[in-house]
Amino acid sequence: MHFIRLFQGLWPEKGHSTLKTLSFFFLPYLFLVLYIRSQSSRDPGSFFFRPSSAYNPSYSVVRLEQADAYIKAAETSDATQINDPKASENPEFCLGIATIVRSGVRYFKSTVGTVLEGLSDSERANIHLILFIAHTDPSQHPAYAEPWLHKLADQVLLYNSSDVDIDHIRSLETDEAKLAGREKALFDYSYLLKACEAVSAPYTIILEDDVVAQDGWYHRTRDALVSVETQMKEIGTPSWLYLRLFYTEEFFGWNAEDWPVYLFYSILTVCFVACSLLGIRHYRPSIRPHLPNNIVTIASVVGSLLLIGLFFAAGRVTMMPTPEGVHQMPKFGCCSQALVFPHSRLNDLVDLFTSKRIGYVDMITEEFANANQEIRWALIPSVMQHVGRKSSKGDQAAIVQSKPKWKAELSDVEKLWNFGFELNDADALHLEHMREVNREHE
Repeated sequence: MHFIRLFQGLWPEKGHSTLKTLSFFFLPYLFLVLYIRSQSSRDPGSFFFRPSSAYNPSYSVVRLEQADAYIKAAETSDATQINDPKASENPEFCLGIATIVRSGVRYFKSTVGTVLEGLSDSERANIHLILFIAHTDPSQHPAYAEPWLHKLADQVLLYNSSDVDIDHIRSLETDEAKLAGREKALFDYSYLLKACEAVSAPYTIILEDDVVAQDGWYHRTRDALVSVETQMKEIGTPSWLYLRLFYTEEFFGWNAEDWPVYLFYSILTVCFVACSLLGIRHYRPSIRPHLPNNIVTIASVVGSLLLIGLFFAAGRVTMMPTPEGVHQMPKFGCCSQALVFPHSRLNDLVDLFTSKRIGYVDMITEEFANANQEIRWALIPSVMQHVGRKSSKGDQAAIVQSKPKWKAELSDVEKLWNFGFELNDADALHLEHMREVNREHE
């Protein structure tokens, strides 16, 4: 009522007419809010973000079921009935996965299954698969005694006592050592990189043991690398550091350094609202009495503020999504779940991690990249998903919540989630993959 009296005071002779005019704006605005709310519920930077549904797996469930079926077939059948499990003499990729036991959960088997399930014979032959059981006593890991591991891997990697200090590695396997630092994880990553370096494949893919690979990840990654090499030639720089196959939208917010872009769109919004009202008044004489200059001014200011507020409330991923394709991503990508490295950079990374000795792979890599202005790429949309909601750090920081109401209820591990990945259509991806396989055979 106070709002009505205010406008009637400003325009006593046309108070009701003013409110009627403004209602023509507020009603469409209400429907726009409802539409934006439905579209941005999976955008972690949105005011309308709904964790209770956004973190629910959908496509991942399909891939995990396919992976389980694939692994069961590997365990019960001769390997040749699935695929030739061995890489060719000159594979394009070395793909390495290091794994350790996690209390109460197993992700490793499913990760391997999603990586291999659906690959054509030629695709599988182009991958040298190294599965690294990162325990001084490999029998501690249940996968080591299971037949699928040796059937599907090109190389089951174990610690070689002639290469490493086994006693020191054993000392890092205690829960206390895991809490005190990240020496072992960094060492394992370097050890796996060295193993891939010996393969001499043009590219090395390092995956963590708690990811899900989408159907068709291989051809999308290969196409992305072609795009990377093409763009590198255009840039005129010979060296790049990595291609990211997983990222989380968690950090894709409204960043302060992009304020000129936001200012431009804000000014554009004000101009759009004002010009729309003036245009309606000019071309619709019957409405002209309801749109005097004072109403146009108020409606332009209020309408613009409401639209700009809704724009930012909707979230950056919703309103300004990064186009599909291969793009540089020097910031906000996170984390080290799935990275592709050119063979020429493996030595640099091993030397870097060895010199640091303690730390997190992703943080050390990004610090190095920032200091040396390294070029970092990302494939969009993500072809991998992080599903490891129980930590491997020894502190069990992640507590699985079935339907969290707020992001604050989630641990940092649980927030490593690609929201767009779960919107994939399994049938559409399978058809796309089959088209690519057929095209390769033509």
